[in-house]
Amino acid sequence: MKIDLQDVTETRKTLAVTLEANEIDAEEKSLLDQFTNMAKIPGFRPGKAPKQVVRKRFAKQMTGELQQRVLSKAYQEGSKEAKVNLINVVDVDQGSIQAGQEAKITFTVDVRPEFEISEYKGLELEGLSEEVNEEEIQTAIDGIRREKAEFQPVEREAEKGDYVKFSHEGSMDGKPLSEIVTDKPVYAKMPQTWEEVGTEQGLIPGLSDHLEGMKPGDKKDAEVEFPANFNVEALSGKKATYSVEVLEVRERKLPEMDEAFFESQQVKDLDELNERIQGFLKQQKGQQRHADLRRQVTEKLLDKVDFSLPQSLLDSETETAMRQVVMDNTRRGVSQEELEKNKDDIHAGAARTAHGRVKMQLILAQIAEKEKIELKDDDLSRYILSQAYQSGQKPDDLVKELKKDQNRLQSTQQALLLDKTLEFLIDEAKVSDVAAEAAGDSEEEKAE
Repeated sequence: MKIDLQDVTETRKTLAVTLEANEIDAEEKSLLDQFTNMAKIPGFRPGKAPKQVVRKRFAKQMTGELQQRVLSKAYQEGSKEAKVNLINVVDVDQGSIQAGQEAKITFTVDVRPEFEISEYKGLELEGLSEEVNEEEIQTAIDGIRREKAEFQPVEREAEKGDYVKFSHEGSMDGKPLSEIVTDKPVYAKMPQTWEEVGTEQGLIPGLSDHLEGMKPGDKKDAEVEFPANFNVEALSGKKATYSVEVLEVRERKLPEMDEAFFESQQVKDLDELNERIQGFLKQQKGQQRHADLRRQVTEKLLDKVDFSLPQSLLDSETETAMRQVVMDNTRRGVSQEELEKNKDDIHAGAARTAHGRVKMQLILAQIAEKEKIELKDDDLSRYILSQAYQSGQKPDDLVKELKKDQNRLQSTQQALLLDKTLEFLIDEAKVSDVAAEAAGDSEEEKAE
């Protein structure tokens, strides 16, 4: 066997493996013996048929099997002898593989880039505060009361927080919007709809602001400007005028903080409600703190080293990122036509995301190897239980799915290993509490 390794780029190579004729013959002989022992040919006992008869009868099957055997042998022994850290096989040129002659197989492969990551322990990070103050607790309680509020009709001018029922009909440059956005009539004309005054979540951006100060029976023309990234292409970045008539104003009435309210929240009194909300907010802040620490570790590692990335990994990750962007936009109501129009921008954004992900995966993989971080059965079991709980599946069913799809299983194991490595780096980091430092400074100033 002869090996010839050539560089295409820093992370892509061609690996040409030449097997001599006697090596091909040895594989063909082994294959013929196997077929002879298994063949059932009329007139011959099992394993006793002449080899030339077996070769002729199973010529097609043997040709395909021989090619697979030679390709496998060339890849396994060739990559081992070439001592390259392969990631993906991009292309295979198998040439002619026949008994009695040498075969040259050329693999185009992507290899793991050579780089060295160091000083990854003891990263200096800033931890977000997990402290919960009374104002945050009160804001949360106010939010609960707003959700439980009732709305009562009033005969006065609308104020922020009120709900207003109104009709609207839009135009742009004197042309009715019904002729411009024929596929989205809700943006053109509605005989009645509801908006909360002053909200930023309204159907038509900024229109709810114009409702403030209007009372039932009032009419006015309101000019709004749609943002440049608005999900209706015909309106994005444009100004429109809406003729508005207020039909009804309803005032939000918050529930009293009484026994019935506490019972609805499954607490006995205000103290217990405060305690429960404090615990929830603390947990939420803890999750935010941890997510931010992961972000900081990622950014610091990405800045520590620079190296070329394998194109096949970038292509695969870009496709994944693009699918996610398309799914997210589709859920938001963005049309396929608009997605097609912006496909170049979507691809560019996905490519940038993919670059960071692939680079981070390679860095974490090297750290995991250096630190001998391994995935244990408990790690996979916890993942399966978590995923089963979130999806409503039985854990055993999820295990069966993973076993059936080996690519998915390997991908899951790799992701869990990298995640475990990232958690290791957080544990090894030097985390300073931002709030604690600020408080310390204040105490020092008081002492001075």
